[in-house]
Amino acid sequence: MRRAAARFLRDRWRVLVRLGAWSVLEAGQTFLVGYALARALDAGFLAGSVRTGLGWLGAAGLAVCAGAYGTGRVYGVVAELVEPARDRLVTAVVGRGVREADPGALSGLTQQVELARDTLAGVVMVSRSFLFTAAGALIGLFSLAPLLLPVVLPPLLAGVALFAVTLRPLARRQEAFLTADEALARELGTLCPGLRDVTACGAEERVAADLGRRIDAELATARALARWSLTRTAALAVGGELPVVLLLVTTPWLLRHGVSAGALVGALAYVTQSLLPALQNLVHGLGTSGSRLTVVLRRLTGPTPHTLTRARTQPADGHDQDTQPPHPTPQNPTHHPGTGSSRLTALLRRLTGPTSHTLPRTQTLPADGHDRESPIRSLHTNRSRPTAAPRRRTGPTPHTLPRAQTQPAEGRKQPQPSRARHTTAAPATAPVPALALTSLSFAYGPACEPVLDGLDLSLPTGAHLAVVGPSGIGKSTLTGLIAGLLTPDQGTIRVHGNPVPAPQATVLIPQEAYVHGGTLAENLALFRAGPVPEAELLAAADAVGLTPLLRALGGPGARVEPAALSAGERQLIALTRAYLSAAPLALLDEATCHLDPAAEARAERAFAGRPGGTLLVVAHRLGSARRAGRILVMDGARTACGTHDDLLRTSSLYRQLTAGRPPSPTTTLPR
Repeated sequence: MRRAAARFLRDRWRVLVRLGAWSVLEAGQTFLVGYALARALDAGFLAGSVRTGLGWLGAAGLAVCAGAYGTGRVYGVVAELVEPARDRLVTAVVGRGVREADPGALSGLTQQVELARDTLAGVVMVSRSFLFTAAGALIGLFSLAPLLLPVVLPPLLAGVALFAVTLRPLARRQEAFLTADEALARELGTLCPGLRDVTACGAEERVAADLGRRIDAELATARALARWSLTRTAALAVGGELPVVLLLVTTPWLLRHGVSAGALVGALAYVTQSLLPALQNLVHGLGTSGSRLTVVLRRLTGPTPHTLTRARTQPADGHDQDTQPPHPTPQNPTHHPGTGSSRLTALLRRLTGPTSHTLPRTQTLPADGHDRESPIRSLHTNRSRPTAAPRRRTGPTPHTLPRAQTQPAEGRKQPQPSRARHTTAAPATAPVPALALTSLSFAYGPACEPVLDGLDLSLPTGAHLAVVGPSGIGKSTLTGLIAGLLTPDQGTIRVHGNPVPAPQATVLIPQEAYVHGGTLAENLALFRAGPVPEAELLAAADAVGLTPLLRALGGPGARVEPAALSAGERQLIALTRAYLSAAPLALLDEATCHLDPAAEARAERAFAGRPGGTLLVVAHRLGSARRAGRILVMDGARTACGTHDDLLRTSSLYRQLTAGRPPSPTTTLPR
């Protein structure tokens, strides 16, 4: 690195000459500030010549103006020196990133090049400023009285030497601190989006211990850096403040040996107005920026190409909601988890064992349903654990549910473990139910508590069920199982008599709705094999409540800009799309949370009124639960199902969820 730097500077000697010339002009004010002040006192005001004193002060003012002009020119020359260095680093880094075929490393390395450019410019400025300022001040001191140099120069050199010997240890400790800090940030960036996954796997203590070790390591490096940083304060005190003390202490001796009063005042001006500020800039600027520059250049020019710490993670499904479909398309039905999901999966496998399987966080709904006319015949809990845990899918199969509404929504929570079993017995002559779950069990890892444990459920055709419960109880997991996004450990799931996944029978609408950049009609017909007749499309829009937005956009043929739509408008499009699908079982996973209560009620009534349709809603507001024929309260072993009045009598959790809340459709339930 040193040879490359020397060769780079040698090739640009003309730039260095120009930099020195403008720096001399800038340093001229340093010389004249102290010298002119001394002459103004000795030859002017103290000698009784005011005109002479004012003349020297005017000369000092002109020197300040000339120095300001020189400073402006210095910035331009520094840019000529730094920008080629930045270009060389970019060329080397981009070439290496392309060879390694790692776009993430390429992006990170180019960011570090910008950091290197900025810190290099800072190092050049503070180093140059100290050298020329110190030279101007020392020449001025010698011009005023040679005896002043033995008082000022030794402590100045001692302070600079003390600072110089700390540069290498400081750089090493700065790099150790940055490495520890990046390791902690990387770990937190992986864990924070998946805290519920960690809880579901029972890995809290192991994760806390691992993070504790990283925090302790960063603390140790920070303390070591702080101890060495004390030497910078000592260097500043010795080189910048001790000369002032020595000048004051030696003033009688200096006056006896012919040093004038004006020269002493000029010397104090040199030390306090020039040397001390220049040394402060050098210590703080070179001590911080120089250490950072050393670390960054070592990373950029070292043998390891992957130097960027990626603290920022992608959403769990690896897609941007508005610019890229978060779900498989007909041409590519297999979903590939994104970076955040893969890293979290690897971490949880490390924490819970080689056979642990964790999933991207999904926004899926639970469902338990009953004919709104039929009573609950039985309700009991099975607390037995499954004896075997078949391997689960971590993504949809090619038989995935209707596109764009069946994949995991970004940033959703993994439920906490709970166990519940709810059974509704059906007569032997009962028709095939819309949804039938038999002994359903599911856990997020072999060592985890089951989220669902032996659940039996029967939901007749035409039912309207609302699901409520605390965050993490398993609502989304149950719906993910029904939709075919997750595979149960035990039990069976059938939709209208067919085993899941049943893409023609189930449509899932998540909280974060997907809208692509085509026309509105293309968005609404996404679940249909061909174009939807305009009359049917307009009727669906009117039923769900999309008509005002449809008109505002310019009709079904208008192109849609997803980024220009609000979250509620995207939800209305997604709801109408699902309404137009042929799937009889609709799963609304807080799919109306961005709508106002009236719009939410209209959409839910439209789905509940579909001929032959069955509706399952994860309730966002109390009014949504009150509109349903039955309400399922998921509460682990105390799961209960019934009407609003029934649950107020039988479910303590439901009483807590609705406590103090009047029966208003606008009341929001806890998530």
